[in-house]
Amino acid sequence: MDRDELVAANLAWWDERAPVHANSSFYRVEQLINGESALDPFELEELPSETGTSLLHLQCHIGTDTISWARRGFQVTGLDFSAPAIAEARRIAAACGIDGKWIVSDVYAAPEVLNRRFDIIYTGKGAIDWLDDLGSWAKVVDQLLNPGGYLYLVEFHPITWILPDDGWAIANDYFADQPYVEADPGGSYAAPEHVTHANLTAEWHHTLGEIISCIASVGLTVEWLHEFDYTHFAQTTLLEQSPDDRRYRISAGIPRIPLLYSIRARKPS
Repeated sequence: MDRDELVAANLAWWDERAPVHANSSFYRVEQLINGESALDPFELEELPSETGTSLLHLQCHIGTDTISWARRGFQVTGLDFSAPAIAEARRIAAACGIDGKWIVSDVYAAPEVLNRRFDIIYTGKGAIDWLDDLGSWAKVVDQLLNPGGYLYLVEFHPITWILPDDGWAIANDYFADQPYVEADPGGSYAAPEHVTHANLTAEWHHTLGEIISCIASVGLTVEWLHEFDYTHFAQTTLLEQSPDDRRYRISAGIPRIPLLYSIRARKPS
């Protein structure tokens, strides 16, 4: 399959799952409507509330993180290539009383579609592995940022790519340079038992070195990189969920590796 066919397969996958995710317990939409935040505590510390500051959320999916940022005082715009996902984001935002802007667009076309710049660009967990060209993505980020603005990226750590679904071993090539194409059995990470029909996906693995280098290549200054020892799903059977929250950590007695990371990179004024 060529690149366009893989992207079309991904779009079909996300289009079908957007309403499923909005009704799943994983995304906690009812709790969000009732005032809960979808953001991690470290995100609230790393990106302090700045009332009136414009924030663009690239690959926003159904908008739960975007809505949570709006509640912090940011003027939010959510962008995603899936029209059903944006429809769900609009619906959930209305239920939350949030007045955001919701745009259907491919990430690479965002500068032309939006025709404006933002103070902050945020991209959240599980986003950039769906992009095949990280260099072009970084150029998009640069074009969309106001001078003095910054990128705030929170992602699943790429080192977790090497882990198997079961047990604790090195199962995949960290430096893989070809897309990982998978015909899954159906469902999704948010609703594994749901019957689905669009089940082919392609993801492009990006190492931490590639991510930071692409950001730096467009002139953004990386201010910090933080790493965290938990994630939000049972990526391998040796992750255990904390009893009081949605975090999964490596079982006691097993050496820890980073499971999430965050980067802030500023555009020169």
